[in-house]
This record gives sequence, C-alpha cells and structure tokens, in this order.
Amino acid sequence: MKYYIIAGEASGDLHGSNLIKEIKNKDADAQFRAWGGDMMEKEGATLVKHINELAFMGFVEVLLNLSAILGNIKLCKNDILDYQPDCVIFIDYPGFNLRIAQFCKEKGIKTIYYISPQVWAWNKSRVKKIRRDIDKMLVILPFEKDFYQQYNYSVDFVGHPLLDALRNHVAGEEFSTFTSKHGLPDKKIIALLPGSRKQEISRMLPVMAATASQFPRHQFIIAGTRAHTQAYYQSFLPENTNLPVIFGETYALLQHSHAALVTSGTATLETALIGTPQVVCYKAGYLSYHIARKLVDIKYISLVNLIMDQQVVREMIQEECNTQNLVSELKHLTENSDFRKTIIENYAILRQKLGGSGASEKAADIIVDFLT
Repeated sequence: MKYYIIAGEASGDLHGSNLIKEIKNKDADAQFRAWGGDMMEKEGATLVKHINELAFMGFVEVLLNLSAILGNIKLCKNDILDYQPDCVIFIDYPGFNLRIAQFCKEKGIKTIYYISPQVWAWNKSRVKKIRRDIDKMLVILPFEKDFYQQYNYSVDFVGHPLLDALRNHVAGEEFSTFTSKHGLPDKKIIALLPGSRKQEISRMLPVMAATASQFPRHQFIIAGTRAHTQAYYQSFLPENTNLPVIFGETYALLQHSHAALVTSGTATLETALIGTPQVVCYKAGYLSYHIARKLVDIKYISLVNLIMDQQVVREMIQEECNTQNLVSELKHLTENSDFRKTIIENYAILRQKLGGSGASEKAADIIVDFLT
C-alpha cells in the first residue's frame, strides 16, 4: 500500500521513522512519501519537504510566514492528488495537518492521526473538525482517551513512542568512554537542550549558556541538531564563553549528564525517561506568549508535569526564565540529593503511566488492519 505521512517537527520525524519501520514489517509492499526529516528518509520515505523548512513557532511568527505556509498547503494538496495514497497519516502539527485532513476527507482519502493535536490544552473547538475529518485517531498520552470520550469520539491509546525510541537507543557506554570520544574533561556534565527550531535556539541558548560561569566544577554541553552548524550555536553564546556542541547524540548526552536545562517540548519527556533531573525552560515572543496565555487552559507546560498532574520538575517560563533563576534552580538540582531522589522516583511513576514500549508496533497494527 501507499502511505503519505506528514510531520512538521523533529519529534514527528522521530516517531514517523519508527512507525515506518513497523509498517514495513507488516506490509512488505509498503511505499512511503512524506513531509519529514532525515530519520524518515533513512527508513525509506521519499521526502516532499524537509522539516527544516516547516517549523514556525508562535502566533506572530506564523503570521509573518503565512505566505510560505499557504504555499506549502497548496503544494501538499496537489502532491497527494498526484500520489494517490491509500491513506494519509498525520503526526501532530495541527495547524497544517487539520487543513490537509479536511481536503483528504473531501477527496475520499482515508485519514489517520498518529499523535493527537493538544486540543485538551487549547482550542477545543478543533475536536469537531477531528471528528468530521479523521477516520482513525491514535493517541499517546494516557489522559487523551478520556478527553475524547467526553466528545463521544472513540480513539485508540497505543502508549508513547518515546519508549520505543529509548529502547532502540543502545545504552551502556561508560562515562569515561563518552568524554574521551568527544575530547571532554572528567567533570560532571550539565546538558543544554535549547530546542531544534531557530526561533527557540536564539531565545533559549543565550540565557541557558549564561549560567555556565557559576558552575566551575561542571562542564556545560549543548545538544545540537544536525540541521544547524556549530558556528550557529556558538553565535548565541555570551562573550568569552565557549561551550562544546555534540550533534546527534542527545540521548547519550542526557544519559551521562548530572542535570539538564531543557526547552519545553518533547525533550522534557525524553529527559525524564532517561532519568536526568531537569529544569524546564520556555521563552516565546512577547505577543505570541500573551496571546497564548489567554487561549491555553493547562496548569503546566511540560509533558512531565502534565502527565503526572503535579509539579515534578520546575518550569521557568517567560520572565522567570532568566539567568539568576536558572542558576538557583540548577544549584538546587546539583546540590540537594533528596530533591534529586524525589524527581527520579517520580520519573519512575511517569514511565509506568505511559504504559510499556511497543507504541509504534501497536500503531502499525491498527493502521494496516484498518486499511485491509
């Protein structure tokens, strides 16, 4: 069968690649065309557009790039008609994907959503569009099934695919091997995860990196994505600050880190599942943030706290996300053993709530069965 997959962010590329791998195990003749990234391409998908060209963050930023977004929507619709897939699989990225889903439904093309838009957080009116345009919804967070049940919409909970990604990550490398491989000193590591989008990195990395001078006994290392160069990351560092960037090894970096500063998003959950104590950081553009405050209806911004329905990790948001506060929180994380122990114990409960591994396989089973 022919599968058309649309993901607009790095996390979607990761989960899409694992889904492709599992679908191939069940459908030997599977063909894939996708909006995604390097990982989906590596699994055999033909890319229409790379995620590097798609990730616009914030209300104002979307408006500023509206012409490009509308052009991509038109391109996508025409490409789907040319490809004539058996189904279109949407991975999160709702602003774009829900428009394409309506188009597909009108054209009689089967629609499957893998990783629900966060309609439980804001714009609940989109549930009506989802019920109308999505033939099969696969959710990955335990509370999402109950949320959709309130609207008499039946969905399948498959568990979280990050557990699969982490299972596939080969652990076991010694700390000394890791540091030696990257030419690093034998000092405890604090990982900086400034996000994958340029807008995130430009806002988050300067304030994160400014904390390094206050921790002379630690080394600060930036988790880099290959979409950007080392020079790009270095351009956001404070004067006279030179921090190493390690590309494509975020899981290994987190595994060997004593603590981490993490930009809100999927990375907060990855950090928790690996077991690294963290501070969650978030800064948006002024207008985007204040618009979001009026629209968003959630207590927390990090997936860790949302799933646990309590504050497990500290969240430094907007004005609170400054060097002084981050230094204070990092000192608490690195020096208070009881605090660290409590966080790690809560991480274990979080893992149980997410269910076991195998989300990608379950999703592939449901998709292939639905189409045959």
